Amino acid sequence: MARVLVYDTTLRDGTQWEGISLSVEDKLKIAAKLDEFHIDYIEGGWPGSNPKDIEFFRRVPELGLRHAKVVAFGSTRRPHSSAADDYNIRMLIEARTPAVALVSKSWDMHVTEALRTTLDENLAMVRDSVRYLVEQGREVIFDAEHFFDGYRANPEYALAVLRAAAESGAHVLVLCDTNGGSLPWDVEAITAEVVRLGLGPMIGVHTHNDSGNGVANALAAVRAGARHVQGTINGYGERCGNADLCQVIPNLMLKLGYEVLPREVLARLTELSWYVSEVANVAPNDHQPYVGRSAFAHKGGIHVSAVMREASTYEHIDPALVGNERRVVVSELAGRSNLLYKAQSFQLDLDERSPEWQKILQLVKDLEYRGYQFEGAEASLELLMKKALGLYRPLFQLEGFRVTVEKREDGRPYAEATIKVSVDGEHEHTAAEGDGPVHALDNALRKALLPFYPALADIHLTDFKVRVLDAQDGTAAQVRVLMTSADDQGNWSTVGVSENILEAAWQALVDSIEYGLRRRAGEAGVTAARRVPVAAGG
Repeated sequence: MARVLVYDTTLRDGTQWEGISLSVEDKLKIAAKLDEFHIDYIEGGWPGSNPKDIEFFRRVPELGLRHAKVVAFGSTRRPHSSAADDYNIRMLIEARTPAVALVSKSWDMHVTEALRTTLDENLAMVRDSVRYLVEQGREVIFDAEHFFDGYRANPEYALAVLRAAAESGAHVLVLCDTNGGSLPWDVEAITAEVVRLGLGPMIGVHTHNDSGNGVANALAAVRAGARHVQGTINGYGERCGNADLCQVIPNLMLKLGYEVLPREVLARLTELSWYVSEVANVAPNDHQPYVGRSAFAHKGGIHVSAVMREASTYEHIDPALVGNERRVVVSELAGRSNLLYKAQSFQLDLDERSPEWQKILQLVKDLEYRGYQFEGAEASLELLMKKALGLYRPLFQLEGFRVTVEKREDGRPYAEATIKVSVDGEHEHTAAEGDGPVHALDNALRKALLPFYPALADIHLTDFKVRVLDAQDGTAAQVRVLMTSADDQGNWSTVGVSENILEAAWQALVDSIEYGLRRRAGEAGVTAARRVPVAAGG
């Protein structure tokens, strides 16, 4: 099957996503990761628009990229000037990249209304700019902006723009659905017509997602003969985003059979998605196709039963192909199959026909009726199952805690927690401060337990969410607290529910610490250390 080249524009188009602002260091990190992923082209930004992109192009050679070509983005020269004297063109040259992306209007209405020039002058701008950059030794990737809209409005002129670029030496002609409003059958038909003309350069496609068809339109163009696809990781981009390469790439490889990336690299796709979202400081989309945490999550008992027998009954691919994993969600919709699957993942060797299964299932349903939710709190679920089966011994006993909050003259709230716990008959009474009551309680519990469980120093609370249940009950409503903790081996989540937010937080906090300590030490190896008394004056 034919090879399709991947062009990533996360570092330019992706930064137009509302809420994303990448530093130079961020852009360098993402560029290095994209190169590891064997991306063919990495568009780094517009060097004529801001100092940050200029700095990126100055420093990117330090990365020593092995697979990707770095691309600088810019526009054709201004009307009634020369490419050699144009500031934007000069900045493209000074970026010293092996390839440049040159954008030009291909919709006649944009030429006359946005550029305020003539159709003939726009063609001259294309010829002059492309020819000059080719003469400077650059590979020119020509982006025909608004091409599909332009073709529908005036096909003769849209094609004339492509011919002008091709005849001047452009290496790739990219058909852009800039407004994102085209439909797949139109994109396929128009792309097929362009390919049929045999203009010479490779045909590419650049699609936006304003109509929800960004990925579908990219695939349609490839079906019609495009061999260069542009997009962004996670679909970041202006308005509704760009075509998501985390969907485009596996669809091309696994569904359509094109050669895009090495298979072993595709198996790291989920890692790439999560890495970019982390650097961009954007919460991952759990329901994102292929790479989302819920992309292969099964909740209904009938589904789980079938998946356990044959995964393809409810999975369109093996999740391992893209570095993801199958998850079974336990909730009020769960059946015996869900619990069996989770028990196996928790390494609980139990008979499906034993009465313990019905006991655990009923317990889960009762707790979820009261407001618990185990879909995002699998650490609490594992501890709950072990408690129900008599396989759990608490690592400490609470004797009591007290939390006080006051507001001082400086206007800042002040919280202090005092706690009493016992570990194997030894009592610990301590206090700690925090930014808020839950933070103070967390600090106090850790301070009390650290002498017994030194591994606790490596466990950190990373997220804390509170949701009010049955809001019509006002201040007497139940609240659900979901905590996420992490160590150097990964993260886990726990849940607590109560009418008192501190009690709910306490439940989640205890589960989080107990689970983390057991995981680090191994279930059978969690034992409290005996404290060594400190001599007076020592």
